[in-house]
Parts: sequence; structure tokens; C-alpha cells
Amino acid sequence: MSENHKIWFNGKLCKFEDCKVHVLSHALHYGSSVFEGIRAYKAPKGTAIFRLDDHLKRMFYSAAIYRIPIRYSFDEIREACFETLRATGLESAYLRPIAMRGASGLGVIPKDINAIDVAIIVNYWGAYLGEEGLKNGIRACITSWQRLAPNTMPTGAKAGGNYLSSQLIGFEAHERGFDEGIGLGRDGLLSEGAGENLFLVKDGRILTPPASASILGGITRDSVFKLAADMGIDVVEQTLSREQLYGADEAFFSGTAVEVTPIRQIDHITIGNGGCGPVTKQIQDAFFGLFDGTTEDKYNWLDYA
Repeated sequence: MSENHKIWFNGKLCKFEDCKVHVLSHALHYGSSVFEGIRAYKAPKGTAIFRLDDHLKRMFYSAAIYRIPIRYSFDEIREACFETLRATGLESAYLRPIAMRGASGLGVIPKDINAIDVAIIVNYWGAYLGEEGLKNGIRACITSWQRLAPNTMPTGAKAGGNYLSSQLIGFEAHERGFDEGIGLGRDGLLSEGAGENLFLVKDGRILTPPASASILGGITRDSVFKLAADMGIDVVEQTLSREQLYGADEAFFSGTAVEVTPIRQIDHITIGNGGCGPVTKQIQDAFFGLFDGTTEDKYNWLDYA
């Protein structure tokens, strides 16, 4: 990230070097932060932020679950996203709004629940798993780490502490020579990737684990549902075993970072044609078509900076 970029920090645009939190920050010690990852794309009408309102609604939802009072309104945070994006001059970018507990004592329960820092970071971020992976697919593996069990931590909230689990899944996958890892739920059924939702294609239908499978219900995941429906492709939420993944015709990840990325191999087993399958390509083309004008923005997902 360029040090010339400004960061929106506690109500105003600040210099890179001035955005500091205290070493006693509760979020540093206990993971008490909520955040979002949002992409903006260069589009024919200008720079378009993808599903900004939906992302910010989830951020406020996550904050409510963890009793983190964001002292700025939804509209203020929304406008701050535009302000920060415009300040960078980037035509395509990744936005990271975050609310985190500040210095409020060393206890697990903060003494000052209103000590909250809020920041919006905007940076360029290319294909998360690489351009080659985006085009021809990545290699993934089932890891030994399971996703969070029900009634441990809410997986529907996008909280900083949840991503300790994601790190373990990702580290193990990389140590074994794979691009990304997949976690199972406590029942041994498929859950999600380290930071992505998981889909497989079988006999022309798209199958994906349900919200009850300890997943984060992704906004890109929801977009896949709608884009597929528009093309007459059935999407079914159901519990799935790892062997169903091995026997899939196609598989892919979705998420803000990975966008729509095909999976060509899982645990050294080649999936389908060993590349980007035809249904995955349809979804991928429809998704990226939103930003070059070839897919109609019928759901008003794009907001222009």
C-alpha cells in the first residue's frame, strides 16, 4: 500500500503514518473487530463499488452481535467509503472498513465499551489466488482443521477473531503445497474454504453447503445464486460430503477476494476437465460482465464513486 494513500480514520482522512491504534487495543489482544472486504471495479460509467450497502449492512450486523457500538451512522460510513476511494484515485480497488475495540483495559470484557476505532482502508488488490488460478483453476485440499462449531462463535458475523481458524486452514494447505484449504464442519461434511464459499457442479446443477454448515453467508455467494437463476441454472443448498466434491463435474470458490475462482484439483484428484468448467465459466462471465456492461445490473448492485 502506497504511503501516499489516505486512510479514513475516526471521522477524517488521515496520512498513512498517522493511523495508529494503541498497544492496549482490545482488538489486538482479543480479536474484537468486525470488518468487510469490498471491491470496486473500473466500469464503463466510472468506478463502481460492488454491493456496498449489503456489505455495510453485514458490518453493522456483525457489530451488533459483538456489542461493538459504531459511533458513525450507516450513511456516514457509506459516504466515507466513497470519500476514501476518491482520495486514492484508483479506478479498481479493494475497500476494508473496520471497527475495532480500542484501549479499554486488559480484561476480556472491556471497561469502556465505547472505546471504538473505525477505519476505512482502500488499496489495489488483484486476483487473490493469482491471475492464472482465476483463469484455469487452483489446487485445494481438505485440511485437518474443522470450521467453528455451532454455539462456539457466530460464523455469520465477519469478525477478526474468526479468521484465526481461516489462518490455520490456509497455512496447512500452503505447507502441503496447495493454493487454498477447505475446512469441514464438526459433522465431517463440507463447510467452506479458508476465506471463501464453496460450490460444486454436478449434472448441470450447482450445489453448495447451507448456512448451517458453519459458513459465512457470502455476498458474492448470494450474487452467484441470483446470476445462476437468471441463466436458468439451479442452485441447491444442501449438506455435502467430501466424496461428492471428489466426484463433482466442476468446483469453484466465491468471495470478494477470490471473486469466482475455479478449482481444478482437490487432494490431488482432478476435478472435471482439470480447468475452468463450462458452468463455472458461465457464472464467472456473468459476474465480471457486471463491470464491463455485458451483464445487466438488474439488481442495482453497482454504486459509482
